[in-house]
Amino acid sequence: MAGGSGGRTARGTETRSRPRAGRKAAARREYHHGDLRRTLVVAALALANEVGPENVSVREAARRAGVSPGAPFRHFPDRTALMTAVAEEAMARLRSAVERDVADDGPPLPRLEALGRAYLRWVLENPMHFEIISRRTGINFEGSAQLVADNMAIQARMRAIFLDAASEGTLRVTDLRTAEIMARAFVYGLARMHVDGHFPSWGVPPAEVEAVMERTIAQFIALLTCPPRPK
Repeated sequence: MAGGSGGRTARGTETRSRPRAGRKAAARREYHHGDLRRTLVVAALALANEVGPENVSVREAARRAGVSPGAPFRHFPDRTALMTAVAEEAMARLRSAVERDVADDGPPLPRLEALGRAYLRWVLENPMHFEIISRRTGINFEGSAQLVADNMAIQARMRAIFLDAASEGTLRVTDLRTAEIMARAFVYGLARMHVDGHFPSWGVPPAEVEAVMERTIAQFIALLTCPPRPK
């Protein structure tokens, strides 16, 4: 009987110790996540797609990531920091798309068209990323060195294209700063028409949006181009 009683006690002790071990293991998983920062950014983007960027919370992102509510705050002290990280990924993707699809040399205005097309393809593929970095509410854009650097790199590439076009005499517009703003406003406007769902009201079904965007950019570039000089 003593042995039986001891066995029950041992089994009881073992049974009681399992929950404690389970809690410790769970804590280790939460606080030693392989890449918690990246997982939280992905969770925040998924939330933004579901409920809108303004409704994303660090606590809910943590729940989606499978960690304790306090774990994310070592990476993101508040919601603004988390959404700024999402914006940084968005801008990095945009810069990568531009650098991949836009040549560093060759005729400048075709390069400008390629830049516009790369930007709009990125918007079509990443509409929520576009929404977050275009509205800039809920993020600390100027406080992020990465956001500022990537944005300036894209602007510098466009500026260099305009300078090349002006130097070779193919650009109709003489005020380069105005030309830059005009080009930015043009592609941004097309992007917003898509993200805000305006194209159908202009007779453009969803399946034709990308093609219409590309034709519109081509027409815009034609308007910027000087007519051929008579021989």
